[in-house]
Amino acid sequence: MKRSLFCLLTPANSALVRLGALMCLATFATAASSEEWGALQILGRDVMAGTSARFPFVPDRTFESSYLNMPVFVARGAAAGPTLCLTAGVHGDELNGVEIARRAFSTIDARALRGTVIALPAINAEGVRTGNRYLSDRRDLNRAFPGSAGGSVARLIAYKVSTEVLVHCDALIDLHTASNERTNLPQIRADISDPAIRELAIHFGTGIVIAGKGPEGSLRREAAKAGIPSIIYEAGAPHRFEDEEIERGVAGIESVMAYLGMTDQPEMEIPESRVYERSRWIRVSRRGGGFFFPEARLGKTVKKGDALGAVIDPLTDESHTVVSNVNGEIIGMAFSRPVLSGYALYHVAWHTDD
Repeated sequence: MKRSLFCLLTPANSALVRLGALMCLATFATAASSEEWGALQILGRDVMAGTSARFPFVPDRTFESSYLNMPVFVARGAAAGPTLCLTAGVHGDELNGVEIARRAFSTIDARALRGTVIALPAINAEGVRTGNRYLSDRRDLNRAFPGSAGGSVARLIAYKVSTEVLVHCDALIDLHTASNERTNLPQIRADISDPAIRELAIHFGTGIVIAGKGPEGSLRREAAKAGIPSIIYEAGAPHRFEDEEIERGVAGIESVMAYLGMTDQPEMEIPESRVYERSRWIRVSRRGGGFFFPEARLGKTVKKGDALGAVIDPLTDESHTVVSNVNGEIIGMAFSRPVLSGYALYHVAWHTDD
């Protein structure tokens, strides 16, 4: 199922935006119910209505297939409805997302589900096992979509995900954390110019939405290009499981499922969202490297000129104050650690009307 022509043609600045977004999401369920509902055929398997299955992405037992493989979880509802896809572990060191996908799927009762949930909880499975952000060929999988049948390992994985999994999806939630010794305030990243995507972002319920299409080749951006409303949930730090961020992510997925009419569970109380169209990293000044000691924390509202922390040269004891050069809210930051010139310390977001 794909979005209706109305969904694709409704302009972002139209007075019908909100109504159009709701109609777009509603077409998922109505389209599903108008079709014969039975087994889902995916990756060479049949998942029967009212059942769940877990199986490998690539059944082959070859040397290269072990680098392409990943777990696949599918819950096929007993009743017709939309297909929600969950992806995680595109970056292998981002463990919160892996556990969110696993934990959210584990709570689903296919017999009570309307529609289908497809979860790829560890797309870069080798990276998850070894703690590596990138694939074994050192490529960033989140720049390889939609992939190609004759490319590198990254492009092969992206191609198979695009052609054999994404074709079933009516909506996508991609789960991430910060990278490289940093942490992120829980947030949704979404192209809010698309009304259907905006509604998904709001109904996830984090309260913070960072606007943007995402980089070329990213799973979220390429899925949206294919007509699949897609959002990213970003929360926490890499290389660890953070239960509070995980539980918030699971609750957000359950809220989206309720919004899409897939469950009888009531939607969570949706907080008023702070939507930010712009963001900027505040970096270590030239020749200002040393030991970073942060003072400002995630979620703090800062003004231009505010002191956020200090970088101290351990050989000279010279201290450089880290100063905000914008007004906004801190949505990401580095941990205390040695840093060099240009290293990103604080990610600050703001609304363009502020």
